[in-house]
Amino acid sequence: METVKLSDIVLRWYPEMLPSLKKDELNSMIVLRDGMAILKPTDALEIIQYSICEHQDNNYLQ
Repeated sequence: METVKLSDIVLRWYPEMLPSLKKDELNSMIVLRDGMAILKPTDALEIIQYSICEHQDNNYLQ
């Protein structure tokens, strides 16, 4: 297991997304079962998408 910040994942696979993510999203701690070494780009994108959803403002959801 390896714990990394979401920003590490974004910088490695999708650096072009960096400006569009909020600071609290980028600072999210992500636990990777098998570590960054074998993380695939499609898995990285799924993690990024999930993190964005987790940080959405619930006040707008009804």
